[in-house]
Amino acid sequence: MFFKPRDLKPAVRVSRVDETDPLSASSPHAFHLDDADWPTTEHYYQGMKFLDPGLREQVRVAAGPEEARKLGKQHRRQVRDDWKKVRVTVMTRGVYIKCRTHAEVTGKLLATGGDDIVESSSYDYFWGIGRDGRGDNEYGKLLMAVRARLNAEAAEA
Repeated sequence: MFFKPRDLKPAVRVSRVDETDPLSASSPHAFHLDDADWPTTEHYYQGMKFLDPGLREQVRVAAGPEEARKLGKQHRRQVRDDWKKVRVTVMTRGVYIKCRTHAEVTGKLLATGGDDIVESSSYDYFWGIGRDGRGDNEYGKLLMAVRARLNAEAAEA
């Protein structure tokens, strides 16, 4: 009765914080969404935690994705009440619009074919698979959902 890790079959591993990977939330692929230009998906995600326009703008213009993350944590008492309910939707919207804005990102995502995608964080059990592979992998799931939507749109065209 030993636990077997999730990745018994081949999976594409990504990291939300790897700025060199186009599939990362931290990659420098800017996009326009919700009446603003966002430098990264991470900036958008962190900014949307807040209803206060001043705080949202402070996150939007942060020097980089790590700084945006720090601001998101630093102001945790001001996070919107419904954040846990909407956070996956917010991240999905950001990733989808990033893909629709940048052909390179779409190409990289579609090149994963039908493989599972896992966010390989050892510490994040919500967005990633965690140290023991039992995390929720919400980032991987949303990448696969965006991939399915892009494939469906391509089939319709």
